[in-house]
Amino acid sequence: MKVSFVVPCYCSEATIKNVVAEIQKKMCVLSEYTYEIILVNDFSPDETFEVIKELCDTDDRMIGIDLAKNFGQHAALMAGFQYISGDIVVCLDDDGQTPADEVEKLLYQLEDGYDVVYASYENKQHSPFRNFGSWINSKMAESMLGKPDHLYISSYFAAKRFVIEEMKNYKNPYPYVIGLVLRTSQHICNVTVSHRKREVGHSGYSFRKLFALWINGFTSFSVKPLRIATISGIFVAIAGFIYAVWTIVKKITNPYVVIGWSSTVSIILIIGGMILCVLGMIGEYVGRIYISINNSPQFVIRDLVCNKQKSVKVHHLEEENGIRVR
Repeated sequence: MKVSFVVPCYCSEATIKNVVAEIQKKMCVLSEYTYEIILVNDFSPDETFEVIKELCDTDDRMIGIDLAKNFGQHAALMAGFQYISGDIVVCLDDDGQTPADEVEKLLYQLEDGYDVVYASYENKQHSPFRNFGSWINSKMAESMLGKPDHLYISSYFAAKRFVIEEMKNYKNPYPYVIGLVLRTSQHICNVTVSHRKREVGHSGYSFRKLFALWINGFTSFSVKPLRIATISGIFVAIAGFIYAVWTIVKKITNPYVVIGWSSTVSIILIIGGMILCVLGMIGEYVGRIYISINNSPQFVIRDLVCNKQKSVKVHHLEEENGIRVR
């Protein structure tokens, strides 16, 4: 069987060589598998793509992809998926924190009948901020996408080819890999691997990017936020009606009670704030529909590097999938 490794890269000129070397070393031991490596540069401001080109020159099993702008990790994965030729796809990070030398744990679980296998970690070495973001992301996936509460989701996972092919059918400009996986199959499990400390640089996920990822997750694959907004509106309306009745009864039973303006202003602010939140949520959905209708690209490939023998297959994939390399 053939394994396709897809690695989204961002500011990893100092680490990507080690990740590739680790994959190559491990796959030499796993003789029952052949492999290829697809490296996707997500518009890194450093020399990451130059390093990728050097790696592609030294190994004919590699493809290097350079995106024309920063589309995000999930879009970079979707770009890499377009060029896979393996029976199994393994996705991992470019910083070396996800152990490529333990990939057989994921592969063997797939052989046991699972469609997708996610790596879980006994001791995560991410920063507290990143761990908090992962926790929020997990809870959001549980409530909005139906993720089982026992399932741990990470960026290191292996999936069978048919799962990836189904994910590739998603053409909208807001891909969310977790949502695409969960809507494709429920034969998913975890396998425990180690997690390393980051040796170079820092995480590319700022609070702004994490927040955008959360928004993307629950607006692209769920209408539950709109339902929550509806229920909240009904609850506030009922609470307002009860308060009005209570005010009237209080005035009737004690005509000398002065009705304060502060409570009125508070209610107006609460209801007004909820209305604005609901309108903003609806606007987010409508805006995404508008951008999708305008055929905003999921990703744009600026350059692609592979050896001459493989370029024939790559050209065939581009024609088959309607991909244009710019």
